[in-house]
Amino acid sequence: MLLAEAGWRLELDRTIVVPTGEAWHKDSAGSAPGQARLSLAEKAFGTWAGVEVSGIEVDREGPSYTCETLELIQSANPDSQIFLLTGSDTARGIGNWHRPERVLEMANFAVAPRSGADRESVSEVFEGLGAGDRLEFFEMPEVGISSTLVRERIGAGRPWKHLVPHEVAEMIDNEDLYGRKQ
Repeated sequence: MLLAEAGWRLELDRTIVVPTGEAWHKDSAGSAPGQARLSLAEKAFGTWAGVEVSGIEVDREGPSYTCETLELIQSANPDSQIFLLTGSDTARGIGNWHRPERVLEMANFAVAPRSGADRESVSEVFEGLGAGDRLEFFEMPEVGISSTLVRERIGAGRPWKHLVPHEVAEMIDNEDLYGRKQ
């Protein structure tokens, strides 16, 4: 999992998991509501040492922007170096984010490989934004599990509970988060 591997490889003292509030760039149809995503993250990561789950995006009114989230994190932790942990597919799209230059002022990107987005294509985007020095790649074992995969399996009626922690599967079932009881 990206979180554990990044923490180890980058020697992070603390990691803040921030579930997305209201995503400005995509339709949230088919997604769990923000409070449910926050609860799922708490169930998945709440007992991990050095990991804090934050509701700063879910609790905020209106669309969520990474730059505003980073501003809040930075103001609460002024002496900390911030790394934004992401997969290469997401990092490659930074040029399309809201105020990408502000995001790059506040955070370094720690990027894990993902299929379909090689290092070179990510580096080109960051270099084009004048932020090649804000990018760090780290290796991690390939894990073919994603939230998209879990949602697709639930929707298709395929087995999925083995892909998530037990507490997360229970919550998805109990609250029928993705519209199909198993």
